[in-house]
Amino acid sequence: MAALRELPVGAESVVTVPATSANIGPGFDSLGLAVELRDEVRLSVVDGPDRASVTGEGAGTLPTDGSHLILRLAHEHLGLRGFRAPGLRLSAVNRIPHARGLGSSAAAVVAACVAAEALLPEEERLPTAALLDATARREGHPDNVAPALAGGASVSWTRDEGDGFETAPLTLHPDLTPVIAIPDVQLSTRAARAALPATVPHAVAAAQAGRAALLVHALAAAPELLLPATRDWLHQDARAAAMPDSAALVAGLRARGHAAVVSGAGPTVLVLAHGAGAGEEAAAAARALTAETGRAWRVLVPGVATEGARVEALHRG
Repeated sequence: MAALRELPVGAESVVTVPATSANIGPGFDSLGLAVELRDEVRLSVVDGPDRASVTGEGAGTLPTDGSHLILRLAHEHLGLRGFRAPGLRLSAVNRIPHARGLGSSAAAVVAACVAAEALLPEEERLPTAALLDATARREGHPDNVAPALAGGASVSWTRDEGDGFETAPLTLHPDLTPVIAIPDVQLSTRAARAALPATVPHAVAAAQAGRAALLVHALAAAPELLLPATRDWLHQDARAAAMPDSAALVAGLRARGHAAVVSGAGPTVLVLAHGAGAGEEAAAAARALTAETGRAWRVLVPGVATEGARVEALHRG
């Protein structure tokens, strides 16, 4: 085995990665949308121990030593690519809420790999397709990492051979406006998955497939169909007991004609609004309904992140 090449002390990359909303109703584990709420990661090669500093989401609770997820994954990625760093220093500005269904763990995985990859010689860097496979394997699912890497919306799948992942971009109608309502409670993806049934009836699977196909059409060309296109039978009802306020908000918004779904595994709620002023109208409805829950919510109209992970600055040391 060839010896690992050492990166120069002083090399540094700055990367931003958007939040993502997976599933979008019927697109369970396959559809994802990037929204313009970005974490910023500065990764520096140092001659000393690994250190991390975090501001924003997770500050005071995330590790500040080498056990931080991004530092661990960055070292792992560098090793797989034939390089090593004597030490790494991480400075993170986190804007994506944790355990809320907005892809915070996927953003961390993508940030670690993209920031580490940026430190390598330019001619040796991986293309985006290879990074998708590397990050999806670490995350376990491609539906969040694909839009985090490439921006916009995407549909992702496992290769027939089961040995990796593929993704394709989805066209988005220009009038589409995402609205997100974020509660002050967390829900782990593992707990949300535990609520899912082991099997579903054939009729449910058929209905779900039809709505997922309709959703792809509605996102691109017929946003007036977003309300029926976002109907889900596969996962949201099963998870409702774990996030009753979110389930009630989805039901209340849909009853008012807004295409509302649970974002990822929840408990954040996503609304796909369309037309002039529709985003603010949906946000106003969400604020009115969440005021009745007695819980603190943040309602944002962040816009679609048309770009995914970006290298904002690079110093080669």
